[in-house]
Amino acid sequence: MLQMSFVQRVVIWLTVAVGLALALPNTFYTRVEQHNDAVAALEMGVPNSPELAADAAGWPSFLPSALVNLGLDLRGGAHLLAEVEVEDVYGGRMDALWPSVRDVLRDARDTVGTVRRQNAPDGMLRVRISQPEGMAEAVRLVRTLATPVVSLTGAGTTDIEVSSTGDTLTIQLTDAEKLATNDRTMQQSLEIIRRRVDEVGTREPTIQRQGERRILIQVPGIGSAEELKSLIGTTAKLTFHPVVSVTGDPDTRPGPRNIIHPDIDEPGTFYILEQTPVVTGEELTDAQPAFDQNGQPSVTFRFNPAGARKFGLYTADNVGSPFAVVLDEQVITAPRINEAITGGSGQITGNFTVESSTELAVLLRAGALPAEMTFLEERTIGPELGQDSIDAGQIACIVAFAAVLVFMFLSYGLFGIFANIALIINVGLIFGLLSLIGATLTLPGIAGIVLTIGMAVDANVLIFERIREELKTAKGPARAIELGYEKALSAILDANITTFITAVILFIMGSGPVRGFSITLGLGILTSVFTAIYVTRIMIVMWYERKRPKTIEV
Repeated sequence: MLQMSFVQRVVIWLTVAVGLALALPNTFYTRVEQHNDAVAALEMGVPNSPELAADAAGWPSFLPSALVNLGLDLRGGAHLLAEVEVEDVYGGRMDALWPSVRDVLRDARDTVGTVRRQNAPDGMLRVRISQPEGMAEAVRLVRTLATPVVSLTGAGTTDIEVSSTGDTLTIQLTDAEKLATNDRTMQQSLEIIRRRVDEVGTREPTIQRQGERRILIQVPGIGSAEELKSLIGTTAKLTFHPVVSVTGDPDTRPGPRNIIHPDIDEPGTFYILEQTPVVTGEELTDAQPAFDQNGQPSVTFRFNPAGARKFGLYTADNVGSPFAVVLDEQVITAPRINEAITGGSGQITGNFTVESSTELAVLLRAGALPAEMTFLEERTIGPELGQDSIDAGQIACIVAFAAVLVFMFLSYGLFGIFANIALIINVGLIFGLLSLIGATLTLPGIAGIVLTIGMAVDANVLIFERIREELKTAKGPARAIELGYEKALSAILDANITTFITAVILFIMGSGPVRGFSITLGLGILTSVFTAIYVTRIMIVMWYERKRPKTIEV
């Protein structure tokens, strides 16, 4: 007999109710978005204000507040294509290697004599020794500093190659290590860009690698490409250097192993600094915007244990000497060391605004980009264009929806109405699931929903046609409906499983718009099967129990 247990009915209607409740916030998109932004701001410690309180109270807290994120083509935003200058990292590797080379050669001073670093191209380290007859021993000692290359393609090789000419050692990265370094640099750049974008609360950015050294960045809802560049295009390389002298001439020769950088607040003032920093931003564990003792915006920072130890030892040995804080080759501040700073924390002061101190804290917290980036392509998509896309997508959905509703009603009468109600629930469930998983809706995603609307009634068509066939064999209405659902089930599952597999492959192999399409298509298949097999059936069962018809027409 045509029966469904009480538990089955409760589970089905409860699932429908939860799905529609999750989709509900999307019908009040702007209002809920303002509520979410206000709540997030209050949780971050932003001072409360009447406007903020009104936005926070604009949506009931007991209702779901998750929204379907709108993609770049629907919301507007910024698009950047950047190329990472991976070669910049090679020079840093050689600078970091120099202290170890110097120490290992100094320990063999009787054999190699005195050691002095020479000028060399970026990515190369040249060292002159005063006793050329000890060159073989010097090469052997430096080679002990080599480490295995950590990559599949570099298995069995080391990271540096050492050669000699006369009294000069030459050290550089091997080709295998360069490839491994390039890959690590790209991965680190991707992660740091993602952190910086996430820090400012933007929704569902697209950040992905393209080719060997390019990164695609698309951030919906941001004002312009320039704004995005200011956030992620800054290297934010923070270093702390001993000050050698101060000059007003930018052409002053800084001397060997020294560098010259301008003061960010005093045009015409230049600092000559030791090239090797005492500590770097890589040893920071936290940075927060704050205010100094004069009430001016500043940035507080804290080192990890290794950085705190080096910072403390240097400040203890150099009380009374100036110490420069350098950000991206500009001196932010150069205070005099009044006492040893052993706590591992400090404060950066300067000509900051609240916005600039907050942005600097974000950049330092996210970490420094390992290399400079060159922007090859930048594009700003205005909200107006995004709204046009939304309007076009809505028209497409409405037309497809109306056509399917009319077709089902004309073809199957009352049963077609049941299928139409299930179709409306189906679309609501799709948006409920998209909101639940925090998915991003793009134009291809809307195309997936439109396709789902057309496909959603396929299962109902199979069921209704099967019921018609069973009615022709003189079976009763209840038995015909039951057999219609049973015998159509295998065809429904076969068709939808194969399509779902296609959606999964598109998601795994595709990127960007293709993934957006695959997500809505896959979720649409799941909700379509649920509504066709369970929702329409429970409506038909409830109708049949109420009317008890002797005959039915499908």
